[in-house]
Amino acid sequence: MLLLNKISYICNLKLIIMKNIILNQRKERDELMSRVYQQRQTRYETDNLLANPLIKLITGPRRAGKSVFALLMLRGRNFAYLNFDDNQLLDDWNEDLVMSTLDNVYPGYEFLLLDEIQNLPNWDLWVGKLYRRGKNLVITGSNAKMLSTEMATVLTGRYLQIELMPFSLAETMTWKNVLTEEHSEQVTAVTDDYLRNGGYPETIQARSITKSYLSTLFDSILLKDVAKRHNIRKTSDLYNLATYLLSNFCNPLSANDLATELGLSSVSTTKKFCDYLKEPYLFFYLPRFNNKLKLMRNAPKKVYVVDNGFVQSAAFNLTDNLGRLLENQVFVELLRHGYIPGQTLFYFRSRNDKEIDFVTRTGSKVERLIQVCYDMTSVKTRKRELDALAEASGELHCDNLLIITNSQQEEIDWKDRHISVLPINRFQLP
Repeated sequence: MLLLNKISYICNLKLIIMKNIILNQRKERDELMSRVYQQRQTRYETDNLLANPLIKLITGPRRAGKSVFALLMLRGRNFAYLNFDDNQLLDDWNEDLVMSTLDNVYPGYEFLLLDEIQNLPNWDLWVGKLYRRGKNLVITGSNAKMLSTEMATVLTGRYLQIELMPFSLAETMTWKNVLTEEHSEQVTAVTDDYLRNGGYPETIQARSITKSYLSTLFDSILLKDVAKRHNIRKTSDLYNLATYLLSNFCNPLSANDLATELGLSSVSTTKKFCDYLKEPYLFFYLPRFNNKLKLMRNAPKKVYVVDNGFVQSAAFNLTDNLGRLLENQVFVELLRHGYIPGQTLFYFRSRNDKEIDFVTRTGSKVERLIQVCYDMTSVKTRKRELDALAEASGELHCDNLLIITNSQQEEIDWKDRHISVLPINRFQLP
């Protein structure tokens, strides 16, 4: 009898502890929901996402606002919430107890938001079980873990991936109540500020902290999301590579060149490190377009970074690099609209070695050629950009030609080709 009473006491105590944990998390959830947030402008229809029974997996770079996006998506709906950044929840984890407590705290909930789920050991088995039981799940987590190939293997065919980048220029304009259609000093100021400092939410309203904030974030991604996850011992090699990539953003680079330049142990190690740096959405690699797959794979890839603010905060650059900053901004904007490097997005070099910054493709058809030029007022620069587009247009059989500038707008007929010129704040994608 004493043993039964003791067991009953322990069970009741565990129930009370778990209920307190989940009630405290509900208070945290409600407090977060009470705050005023800037709505994100994405290509996703929230109602359609939530109506879909597949797991909604929200991914993207660290500190881009994934958790806030999930909360806003579920605002006004009956949803349960578990935050796995809570050590107490992890220490007292009991799957059956958690589920029964959720039913008690959130009676009749329609959705279950699992925040930072990767902190839970064997989370994948539990998530799979919840999915089979018919739970409508929204998941966020550490991108380095959530975006790995293992994640794709675990949830193949059972999830929708929602990629969330830092704020775009259009979102930043909205945040600052600036109308992009206007030609005003405000538009010019915000456009220039965004070009140099990027769109991380924490920095938009506090530009004085941008350099220190993003420098710390850059180091955190390298050490926590990459070095720790992959058990990298020589972190100095990883850091040197990342800094070199950052300083050479928008330039074509090869693993052979990187290994030689940085004195890394081997080309295979260099390739591996480059892949690791891609996992947490820190860097992206854009292949050169070629109908011959082997030639495309062997050509140097251009490197881009997820946010211009990182360039200003961590790269060793002696000049402003405004042209490359604008090109990087356009690349990330293309990502926001669903273009995938190596599948629907490339760069190109013509037979005469003229470079086109971006080639977009739909199926097997080249959709558009995009050139980025910060300032086209120079006659020499103008001719170079127009000639490159006209030549590539003939080679790739594409007449949809666009030049994106910092502030100029016009329509040009050049060598039997029609070319549109748009300022970055009016660059719109279908």
